Amino acid sequence: SVTLHTDLGDLKIEVFCESVPKTAENFLALCASGYYDNNLFHRNIKGFMLQVSHSHPNQNISNTFTEICFQTGDPTGTGKGGNSIWGQKFNDEIRSVLKHNARGIVSMANSGPNTNGSQFFITYGKHPHLDTKYTIFGKVIDGADTTLDAIEKMPVDEKNRPIQEVRIRSVTIHANPIADKHV
Repeated sequence: SVTLHTDLGDLKIEVFCESVPKTAENFLALCASGYYDNNLFHRNIKGFMLQVSHSHPNQNISNTFTEICFQTGDPTGTGKGGNSIWGQKFNDEIRSVLKHNARGIVSMANSGPNTNGSQFFITYGKHPHLDTKYTIFGKVIDGADTTLDAIEKMPVDEKNRPIQEVRIRSVTIHANPIADKHV
């Protein structure tokens, strides 16, 4: 598990290392390297619908977000940056047993199939339409009723960017079974 120390409080996250080992390895290694330190929450979607369409050679994907999440993990703060620990995008680890069925589900953000990097989002509610599109790799186990509420209530501009800058200041890793295997 890890704790994201934000400007608005702490979010403790259980990471699903056994279910999605590659995604967990990427997230935990980025946490350990300080990659997420001082990252902005660059997207906070609440109370309305935003539709983002991504074109791919063999399919069109349309993602609909409504009262869904906040997004972070891009060191540029633009929503367009971020790399995995391997320096390139990596494949999805979609698991049928993992669902966007509760508040506080943590998933990789992407721009289509198999385009995971460093960005992730945390949901504000149930969103089953996301289940086959985004790799779930954790859930908030502490801070959902305080910090997550405070983040959700932040005012945003027309591009869903928080008006007041809010950052992940640092990350504490409480347990990393993936790193422990390599010792």
